[in-house]
Amino acid sequence: MRVMVIGGGGREHAIVKKLKENKSITELYCLPGNGGIARDAVCVPITATDLDGIVSFALEHKIDYAVVAPDDPLALGAVDRLEAIGVDCFGPRKNAAVIEASKAFAKDLMKRYGIPTAQYACFHLLDEALAYLQQASMPIVIKADGLALGKGVIIAQTLPEAEEAVRSMMEQKRFGKSGECVVIEEYLEGPEISVLSFTDGKTVVPMVSSMDHKRAGEGDIGPNTGGMGTVAPNPFYTPAVAKRCMDTIFLPTVRAMAREGRPFKGCLYFGLMLTKDGPKVIEYNCRFGDPETQVVLPLLKTDLFTVMRAVTDERLAECPVEFSGDSAACVIMASKGYPGAYEKGYPITVPAELDAQVFVAGAKEKDGGLITAGGRVLGVTALGKTLPEALDRAYEAVKNVHFDNAYYRRDIGARALAAKEV
Repeated sequence: MRVMVIGGGGREHAIVKKLKENKSITELYCLPGNGGIARDAVCVPITATDLDGIVSFALEHKIDYAVVAPDDPLALGAVDRLEAIGVDCFGPRKNAAVIEASKAFAKDLMKRYGIPTAQYACFHLLDEALAYLQQASMPIVIKADGLALGKGVIIAQTLPEAEEAVRSMMEQKRFGKSGECVVIEEYLEGPEISVLSFTDGKTVVPMVSSMDHKRAGEGDIGPNTGGMGTVAPNPFYTPAVAKRCMDTIFLPTVRAMAREGRPFKGCLYFGLMLTKDGPKVIEYNCRFGDPETQVVLPLLKTDLFTVMRAVTDERLAECPVEFSGDSAACVIMASKGYPGAYEKGYPITVPAELDAQVFVAGAKEKDGGLITAGGRVLGVTALGKTLPEALDRAYEAVKNVHFDNAYYRRDIGARALAAKEV
């Protein structure tokens, strides 16, 4: 089987490493990949949004199967284009990827089908959004409607902050076209839970739950990032919570999408908050989360390619999916200054023997080695029988990975450990 993975970050590295375990895959490509992925797959310098280039490559190299990992190509219709030339895919078509590509669509869907979420209002006009804020309670959440690399959400504590957030999106075009419509949401409180799930449009198989750490600074302060680390499983995701989520959120969402004529096949990510009134949806993603994938896939015992094929063929109900009972912890090593300005080009040293997996995100090859080339550079993931063991191993490994201007949070997993002690 000739397989290609679309994307070039730590998430794609985790997917590539897992796909390599399947012996039926004879050729494995990653478009565009990165310096680290190049050690596990053939990297091809075609960007994830160059759909014409991706289709041409698939035809030329007789690709049998494609995994479309990032949100942008999914929202642009990469799966539709590849299926049109006979390439089977893992990932939703364009009309289903809208569940992430438009927050307004997602909120309206939840409202129509009674799926629990925060109260909200959508605006296309600046004056109307500003007027709404005058009577709203603070804090409040301001979201750019479209895709914004995980950074299009601002939690405003005061009215002036909220007004500035709306103006930055709608007037100053901080997120380009993504901010032409804004969603203003009620601020919810409670532990956050990330649940990735396999779905073939009918059956939903949740993966191991995880806890992301989005803020740049320790103690969950500072700007939102694409994620500074993750742990799995999430201690707040008890069997009782899992059942309630399946009954009130997971299955209703997949069934709603099918009823709307937008069957969702691929990985559907549920970003949840466990409020005093029960779990509610904060956001949907139409793909594997990053860096959640870096802790979830290492715990997957079933062959990933087998599961993906079952999703594509709508046979997921017939495919047993098993996860390890261990814990996993991922610490992101970033460039100092991220998510703001940062310097690139520093050599990276990773020991040959390391009691952890290293998933490369923002690095490229130079003179046979790796140099930094992005904000989030590496994800260092370790497993353990318990979460403290996994965290100890991850942080011990981080101490042995080096590049100048490296920054990482030293409190990944602290909230999860505190929850376990309650």
